[in-house]
Amino acid sequence: MNGSVFTLFLAFVFIVFITATIGAGCANPIAPSGGPKDTLAPVMVDADPLDSTLNFNSKKIVFAFDEYVVLDNPHGNLVVSPVPKTDPVAESKLRTVTVKIKDTLEPNTTYSYDFGNAIKDNNEGNIIKNFTYVFSTGKYIDSLELRGHVINAQTGQSDSTLIVMLHRSGADSALIKEKPRYITKLNNQGNFHFKYLAPGVYYLYALKDESGQKKYLSKAQLLAFSGKPITIGQNNPADTLYAYLEKDDEKAKTSSATKPATIKADKDKEKDKRLKFTLNLDNGQQDLLGNLEFTFTEPLKNFDSSKAQFTDENFKPLTKYTFAKDTSNKKLTLTYKWTESTAFNLIVDKDFAEDSSGKKIARTDTLKFKTKREIDYGNLSIRFNNIDLSKKPVLQLIQSDAIKFSSKLTSRDFHDKLFRPGDYDIRILYDSNDNGIWDTGEFFQKHRQPEKVIAIPKKLSVKAGWDNDVTVEL
Repeated sequence: MNGSVFTLFLAFVFIVFITATIGAGCANPIAPSGGPKDTLAPVMVDADPLDSTLNFNSKKIVFAFDEYVVLDNPHGNLVVSPVPKTDPVAESKLRTVTVKIKDTLEPNTTYSYDFGNAIKDNNEGNIIKNFTYVFSTGKYIDSLELRGHVINAQTGQSDSTLIVMLHRSGADSALIKEKPRYITKLNNQGNFHFKYLAPGVYYLYALKDESGQKKYLSKAQLLAFSGKPITIGQNNPADTLYAYLEKDDEKAKTSSATKPATIKADKDKEKDKRLKFTLNLDNGQQDLLGNLEFTFTEPLKNFDSSKAQFTDENFKPLTKYTFAKDTSNKKLTLTYKWTESTAFNLIVDKDFAEDSSGKKIARTDTLKFKTKREIDYGNLSIRFNNIDLSKKPVLQLIQSDAIKFSSKLTSRDFHDKLFRPGDYDIRILYDSNDNGIWDTGEFFQKHRQPEKVIAIPKKLSVKAGWDNDVTVEL
């Protein structure tokens, strides 16, 4: 190849290279697709002022993170201790979170800002858990701690929905009129952990605080209190609080009062003058362990037990049965000592009952039913190891948070040859006043703790026609 041709070849290659380079530079950039999902929480890269600052005197705190962040319900998540008179304002923008302090800071005081689950990344919502910022307006940071646990006294279960509070004042009225000195939240296991406490004597409470006011404002709030003042120092023992709802006598009176019947303009209902009620029969069968119950839609105005006749299968009248009406006037109970697999008749006259809207049974009617067989029940035996009989224990068996069976325990062995089949939760009530039922606490003036219930983790499954033998370790 001669020199001129080689020179032209090099020029051609150079032009092609430049064209390709410019074309690539003008192309639209395409972001890479795929890749692993971001599961990492944001990382704080800077704080102004720095965490654990002494002699703090700023009105603003700025946190910088390694990615874009957002705040989720900062008012509900951010816990500040000592509790300020005016809550701070927290805002997020791009990679920063800014807290504006609206309260006058106390001298020589350690403050902690616990953000809970408030800070998360903008894209995937990964939360920075337990993000806490601490500073002191004095020369040192208080480092004392207090741990403990909150249990719902009536159920024996841990409760994570309450806040825990430390008050300076021991006056009962402080719970209503004053904000606490320190607050903290419970974790999923119902445990609490106060940090950065100053030494001193405090009064410990737990409270259901739906209003966010950190005060006891209603008997509809769960409340728990320690039975003694807490002296905060080194190595404070853990405390367990038992939460309860105080008995509301006024509410009970209102709910038990009979409500006046209302007349609706529905023409179809006006035409229907039949007395409406339901029975507690199970597929037409009567439970050997219970009573026959009538539940009426409207309260009864009149009821005449002489207008009902209870007979055997051959319509021979029976005796030794009783009818009773409850205080709501909506339930009638027929009590009788049942025998298994036996047929009965209940003949009711049209004047047997009349509800508050004047409805009666349309005509004399006969209810036929049969009792269950003993084989439809389970033979249940439970042995309780390590049970303290001096605490007057009561066995409670629970379904759907309702007590389905209750019995005082006088020995560590419980036996019942006819027990309703089903799956139950087991609880032990320590019945201090020996009345067979759980009694609530009363804080004001009396400072009486609620009776305590122990929830047994082991489930009870009772099968029909089986010998159900269970051992429970307390």
